[in-house]
Amino acid sequence: MLSAASIKDHINSGAVTWDGELRGDSLLLRLGGPIQPLVVPDAVVDLADQASIDTLYGPQIADWTTYDLAPGQMILAPATEPVSLGPDVMGMIGGLSHLARVALAVHVTSPFVLPGWAGHLTLELVNQSPATLRLHHGMPLARLVLQLRGGGHAATTHPFYGHPADLQSRYADELVDPNKR
Repeated sequence: MLSAASIKDHINSGAVTWDGELRGDSLLLRLGGPIQPLVVPDAVVDLADQASIDTLYGPQIADWTTYDLAPGQMILAPATEPVSLGPDVMGMIGGLSHLARVALAVHVTSPFVLPGWAGHLTLELVNQSPATLRLHHGMPLARLVLQLRGGGHAATTHPFYGHPADLQSRYADELVDPNKR
């Protein structure tokens, strides 16, 4: 894990690009926009069919200050600040324990951010609380811990993600062989 001083050195050298807040030995991720709510579709969602996956998403909410997240509801939202990692730096997203203690999960997938990443990280917020939780634009949600990667091979960028509006799953487009659909 990189220390705060090492992270600052990586930022100064251009190996990491970050304009946000450094908190301790990590980058502080804040809730940005737009928000992408999930909705209950009219039918079963077939994970081998991208059009079917797309029925899970309601309209994005671009202009917002607060959002009331109901119990059991999930939304997708980008971190406010973009980040880029050089070919030898990787990251791990960790939720803030303060929010976990009110049953708000802020990142429910793999925590790894691969070398070469550039853009806005998408966070998956799920309210596991029995109460509705009010979210505020810009509130701290998670942190990105950085570490060095060995191996010497150049990293590649991901073809789908990294822009604030690219929040929806592209599972079928990316991972399902069209010949097996």
